[in-house]
Parts: sequence; structure tokens; C-alpha cells
Amino acid sequence: MAEEELKERARALLDLCRSKRLKLGAAESCTGGLLAATLTEIPGSSDVFERGFVTYSNEAKETMIGVPPATLKSHGAVSRETAEAMARGVLAHAPVDLAVSITGIAGPGGAVAGKPVGLVHLAAASRDGRLIQQERRYGDIGRAQVRRASVFEALTMLDELAEQSKPPPSSG
Repeated sequence: MAEEELKERARALLDLCRSKRLKLGAAESCTGGLLAATLTEIPGSSDVFERGFVTYSNEAKETMIGVPPATLKSHGAVSRETAEAMARGVLAHAPVDLAVSITGIAGPGGAVAGKPVGLVHLAAASRDGRLIQQERRYGDIGRAQVRRASVFEALTMLDELAEQSKPPPSSG
């Protein structure tokens, strides 16, 4: 995944959201802020990207965005349930229209039974209640590649929700 391809994907998403007056937020675990960095690399991104939460630890997931401890205990940090709770948590803790979350095992270590290196769960949620989620099994392709592929997928998911979104009502 080339840097230029990521930048173009981010630029297209920002343009779409700008045209619809949509604000974005993100919660990142295994990508450690790479999604936020990718978006903010684009000049003018501040009128669309509102904030990002880097919730690397379980404690951060709980305290910063309200992931229920029971979800983490029952399903683990790398799970569909946690990804969905993270995305909903962004909506609950930020004035955004669309939120995305990324949690996974970038490697080279960290694999556990049933959760190999390269497993990533993503979720995207909209203020109007829509939620989509993806499970990706990238394999042991290298930490940097897992992280970049995850960011690309998150941008794609946000784009899907943005395409279906109507602009928020004008506050004027």
C-alpha cells in the first residue's frame, strides 16, 4: 500500500465529507494514530476531522471512550464487539457525525489462540444509527503493512457511510 494511495483515499473522503458538512472522529488501537496522521496530512482537514482517540490499552478504551469492561473481558480487545463499542464510544464522546474504530494485532508478536497476527476488527458508525463492521485477516505481512491496510479499510468504511449520509441540519 503506497503512501500516495492512502493520501488520495484520505483526500477523497475529506472532500466528500466537506461537501456534506460531515465531521469525522476515530478511535485507534493497533494503528496508534496513523489514521489521524493520514487525515491531518491533508491541508484543510481540520474542517472535517474533529478528533482522534488513541486507545492502545484496555484502560484507555474504557476511560476515554467508554468501552464496557465486560465487553473487553468477554470478547477481548481484538473483537468485533470491542470495535463496535469503540466506534459508538467516539460518537458518545465527540461532536462528530461519523466515527470509525480500528483494533487488531499488527505483530510481530501478540497473537493468541484464534487471534493471529494480522487480525484486525474495524467498525464505522453514524450519528443516525448505521453501523458497519469488518474483520480483516491480513496475515503476517509486517507491522507497517497491517497498519497501513487497516487505515485504508477504515477510510473506505467512512466513505461508505458518508456516501449514504445527508448533511446535518443547518444551525442558522
